[in-house]
Amino acid sequence: MTACLALLGGSFDPVHHGHVALAALFAELLQPDELRILPARPWQKTGLQASDAQRIAMLELAFGGAPLAGMKNQVTVDLREIERGGASYTVDTLRELRKEVGDAASIVFLMGADQLQQLDTWRDWHELFALCNLGVAARPGYELDQDKLPPAVAQELSQRLATPAQVRAARNGKVCLARSLAVDISATQVRNALRASSEAGTDASACLMPQVLDYIQQHNLYKS
Repeated sequence: MTACLALLGGSFDPVHHGHVALAALFAELLQPDELRILPARPWQKTGLQASDAQRIAMLELAFGGAPLAGMKNQVTVDLREIERGGASYTVDTLRELRKEVGDAASIVFLMGADQLQQLDTWRDWHELFALCNLGVAARPGYELDQDKLPPAVAQELSQRLATPAQVRAARNGKVCLARSLAVDISATQVRNALRASSEAGTDASACLMPQVLDYIQQHNLYKS
């Protein structure tokens, strides 16, 4: 059986329940042999409020416990985009990983529907399909219907849709759409809640793992 590597990238400023829910959903659907979390310095976002070290620490707290459902092993945090320096481009990371894991492995890059709606703004986005598969989850307000997507992205998807089993077995070029992720949380919403008042930790507690919230409070993050 082809090895399957699932990847979840993002700024994680901070990591929240939505990120964990997305990872858990595809861990169950794909049953990947490995899941890597890739903290990035996204070129499309500026002014990250937590430092690289703080974002990494929060990811280790969020994903460092028991394995996700469907996973044989614990999730690992892959630091290559931080260590590379400068802005992060997903296509560069996928080129590196493809060389590392070989031609036979299935690589599945995970994302939310909000990212899919902007996929045509990513550097060399057409090449992504030659390097990996995509696992995309809907979320409230960001749907996966093709009329909600840029025409070029919708056209690519129309010929690549596949079941989780087909994606796991394919080296690249397939797209699995999951419409069952009902979590509607954004890092912006979490930061706003944390800034709102001295009682903001209570407001944000529904969005954050307790250990991550404790870390944020201990380090006085997102106060301004």
